[in-house]
Amino acid sequence: MAKQTAGRDNLGEFSPQFAALNDDVLFGEVWDREKQLSLRDRSLITVASLLTQGVPQLEAHLTIVKQNGVTKEEIVELITHLAFYAGWPKAWSAFNLAKEIFDESE
Repeated sequence: MAKQTAGRDNLGEFSPQFAALNDDVLFGEVWDREKQLSLRDRSLITVASLLTQGVPQLEAHLTIVKQNGVTKEEIVELITHLAFYAGWPKAWSAFNLAKEIFDESE
């Protein structure tokens, strides 16, 4: 996985410690534990968690999940499955984001 800089880019001046934890620990250490769990699986788990919370970070992680090899069909199935557990409105929102990111014309 490419070195993460989103924490420093967005919050580096305002909250340098949080930015460092985000970039160096979460993405630098936890996401780097590929022997324990693949990036693909971590991405699916992360997207599922963010979808259930209805938070804006879902959009960025839908891009990451695609980069980590998850197909349109798989993300559609994940969202459909979670609609019954997380809520229909959250699924609608997730589908709108996924449509943009998993555009078939790419």
